[in-house]
Amino acid sequence: MLAEADVVRGRTVTSFFAIKTDLINAGANWVDKEVVRDGNIITSRVPSDLPAFMRTIIEALAEKKG
Repeated sequence: MLAEADVVRGRTVTSFFAIKTDLINAGANWVDKEVVRDGNIITSRVPSDLPAFMRTIIEALAEKKG
């Protein structure tokens, strides 16, 4: 979805390995980490990364509130 929306060009992201090439071809800097935050884009790889993903989402929301 992010690649199709053309919002990953020049951004650092992570993802499930099966779409790594798609993101790279869309101009993203792909890294293999459980969660990556690049500005307001937060990405993760697999369901087991959900705790780290949710912590990062909560941190981002708290920053916007404060």
